[in-house]
Amino acid sequence: MWSRIVELIERLGSYSVPSVLFELAVIWVLVLLVVRFVEGTRAAGALKGALVLLVVGTVLVQIIGGRDAFPRLAYLYERGLAVVAIGLVVVFQPELRRALVRLGETSLLRSDTSGVSAVVEPLIEACGYLSKSRFGALIVIERQVGLRGLIEGGTVLDSVLSARLLQTIFFPGTALHDLAVVVKGRVVHAAGVQLPLADPSEMPDRTLGSRHRAAVGLSKECDALVLAVSEETGAIRLVERGKLGNPLTLDELRAELSQRLGESGTSAPEGQTAAESAEKAAESEAAK
Repeated sequence: MWSRIVELIERLGSYSVPSVLFELAVIWVLVLLVVRFVEGTRAAGALKGALVLLVVGTVLVQIIGGRDAFPRLAYLYERGLAVVAIGLVVVFQPELRRALVRLGETSLLRSDTSGVSAVVEPLIEACGYLSKSRFGALIVIERQVGLRGLIEGGTVLDSVLSARLLQTIFFPGTALHDLAVVVKGRVVHAAGVQLPLADPSEMPDRTLGSRHRAAVGLSKECDALVLAVSEETGAIRLVERGKLGNPLTLDELRAELSQRLGESGTSAPEGQTAAESAEKAAESEAAK
């Protein structure tokens, strides 16, 4: 065993120091990115367990023992690596899907962000009314990643986005008020949409209900922005990338939406309501 350790030290001494430092830096960055990506998810524990098994197996079989000392263990270790690799793909399937989705969200694939105010202002007006009235709401703003799979279980509307329409949908007692609304551009694409729920352990505040769990759960799967209005407190929160934001005022919400949707400092024209702004923008777009 000692001879193998001495041999390993001598082999390390023959390596080029700059190349070793560069390789270690690259490995460190990759490990850091993986850890930050799975941080706070159920996959974090599985990743730690897999790393512990990998390190222990490598030390026992490859460094201390070697093929000559433990030939059967070495054989099982080499064959087991393939099984572990397949198992990791199965365990980390949601995280791998999210990584591929985010990889495709490049600036080259982004659509035109003009006319953001025609989207933001109806949302602000509707959220203000819903918050004041303590009507719970869940509004999904679709961005680069399509939500066709979710919408199939809802009711397709394809109606011009307006504050009055959103207020009507989330008015208590209506058929669609309990689930989510999906907004695509300047259109309310669907209502009554069921969203995937985040695990309770992933919620920063355990007192929040299923509406906020749904907002976090969906935002972990795609790049959508989700607006959640609490039925109990009227608090308006913005959820993105699985991160549940703090309660926002209407001015703060306007600034956040304008920035994240591609424009800053946008507002409805003076003397014009948000609904009229949205309708005129849609008519102008149709005329083109």
